Order: sequence, then structure tokens, then C-alpha cells
Amino acid sequence: MRTEATMARRRDPDDDAAAPGVPVGAASPPDAAAPDDIAMAEMVEKATAAAAFLKALAHEGRLLILCHLSQGERSVSDLERLLGARQAAVSQQLARLRLEGLVSCRREGKTMYYAVSDPKSRRLIEVMYDMFCNTDATDR
Repeated sequence: MRTEATMARRRDPDDDAAAPGVPVGAASPPDAAAPDDIAMAEMVEKATAAAAFLKALAHEGRLLILCHLSQGERSVSDLERLLGARQAAVSQQLARLRLEGLVSCRREGKTMYYAVSDPKSRRLIEVMYDMFCNTDATDR
């Protein structure tokens, strides 16, 4: 014999029915995205931005340029001398860094000066210097 409590615990098949006018199994409206979907979309967006940032840094020449610029503003000819590279190669890498928003430039007469403009890249260069170049931290 079933009691009222047992009957109340029993699932009613009508509970699975959709709201009037909405077919069973229909997707939620687009504006009703689940919080996890929003978090995942934001995470994907941030991961894409991080990958682009790291890709811009993942070149030996650009990395060396950023290392020199992290110590202060430099002219293109200064960078040529420091890197032992031709002006065309240095300019090409500087153009990429400028396109990515990692460096800024200013002109003084015929000379172009570059500086690190992105705090994230400056911070990452400092961490990488500490990890790879700092002789006191080589065991980290």
C-alpha cells in the first residue's frame, strides 16, 4: 500500500514537459546561456589572447629586442649594434612588436626610438630574465 509520502516522491512524467508552445528537448534561448558557457567562452577568449602574446615573444630576435628595451628606450641603430643584426631585420621585428602593441616608438629627426609599452611584456621579460639569465637564480 502506497502512502502519500511515497506518491509525492514518485516522479511525475509531466514534470519533464516543456513550457506551453516550446517543444520537448528544445534548446534554451540564446540569451539564457548557462554561467559555465559564459565562463568557458571568456576562458577561450583569454587563452587566445595569451597564445597570441606568447607567439609574439616566441622569436629569439624579438625576445632579445624586448630584453634590451626593458632596460630603457633604444634607437634602431643602438639595437642593430647590440644585436649584431642588419637594420632591415631589426626593423622587421620591431614592426611585429609594434603591431602586437608590445612596443611604442617616437621619431626624433631621422632617428626612431623604441620602448616597451606593454606592462605585461615588461613583467614577463623580468620573470624570464630571473629564470634564465640571473646567475643567482639558475637553479629555479
